[in-house]
Amino acid sequence: MKKIRVLECIRQGSIGGGERHLIDLSISLDKSQFEPIALSFTDGPMIDTLKDNGIKTYIIPSLHAFDISTWGKVRKLIIKERIDLVHAHGTRAITNIFWAAKLTRKPLIYSIHGWSFHPDQSSKKRKVIELIEKFLTNLADVNISVSRSNQIDGISRFKMPRSTVIYYGINQEFFNPNKEFIDIRKEFGLPHDFTIVLFMVRMTLQKDPFTILRAFKLVTEKITNIVLLLVGDGDLKDEAKSLAKELDISDHVKFINFRQDVPNFLHAADIYCLPSLWEGLPIGLLEAMFMKKAIIATPVDGTKEVITDRYNGILIPAQDPGKLANAIVELAQNNELRNELAENALKTVQETFKGRFSIPRMAKEVEKIYLAELTKKNNHFPKE
Repeated sequence: MKKIRVLECIRQGSIGGGERHLIDLSISLDKSQFEPIALSFTDGPMIDTLKDNGIKTYIIPSLHAFDISTWGKVRKLIIKERIDLVHAHGTRAITNIFWAAKLTRKPLIYSIHGWSFHPDQSSKKRKVIELIEKFLTNLADVNISVSRSNQIDGISRFKMPRSTVIYYGINQEFFNPNKEFIDIRKEFGLPHDFTIVLFMVRMTLQKDPFTILRAFKLVTEKITNIVLLLVGDGDLKDEAKSLAKELDISDHVKFINFRQDVPNFLHAADIYCLPSLWEGLPIGLLEAMFMKKAIIATPVDGTKEVITDRYNGILIPAQDPGKLANAIVELAQNNELRNELAENALKTVQETFKGRFSIPRMAKEVEKIYLAELTKKNNHFPKE
């Protein structure tokens, strides 16, 4: 039987939440039915991981949305690889592949890993981007939101058609708090009586590394046996390093380059912080919950769907260093509360959501969409 060839597209090869989702999906699709082929517009460790798992990959270099120079190349790739269906992960990806998908009459799936309009933009810019998202969601045969919040936002703003929600899947063998892990404290020379606060993300405006650094300045005025690990790369990393020096907290802050061994760092951490300005549904947050961590986060988008303040985490306003510092100090000094939040975080993802965050469940739901759209396509167009 001929396998269904799916072009899984994303804007970059650096590993973040959307990229980890693409990896998990590509590996987990039923290989007796589907053959995923990945397309990225930059190189990076995601490409290496896919190759290591036997997934064919392509890179068409581009750093821009609506890059017309890529459209013909994507069309040629679709024809060359006899692609049956195109799945775009994120706004940048769909802007560079929709023309080729439509021209070759392939079903187009759009996974929205958080909207490209967000609160830090001017009202004029946000309105323009909303119109772009309206255009893109109308082009797609199916729009997949990764959180209910994102779906509601899209429908309320531009009546997003053909919409569904599929939550991320998490590798629960990999993110298992009962496994054995590498000793991160030993690797970085951290005393065992130090509280470790973990900020393990791509250093971008969305994740707001500046607020956590300003908060940590206030923390160190009250607690000395504490350290902040900022793990990851990104556009704001150099600025974040400069701010740490300016705040004179370099002795309490360690900047660590991107690492793939996320569970080792989560296991070592006492507190996981995610002071995002906006989100879809952050994979890193779900991973921290499965690793039974005490969490401090902002009540944005999908985060507030899984975190209930003072039950399985602490929610603080975005861009509020004072309240973030108070939450860190409270959890650092209150082991009982920290353990209670951690236990409830694990209970939430394991019991309250009852398998909703499993990779097999996620893959099966996506497969159903693929098959349904291909059936519709075959009913409307003659076979090639």
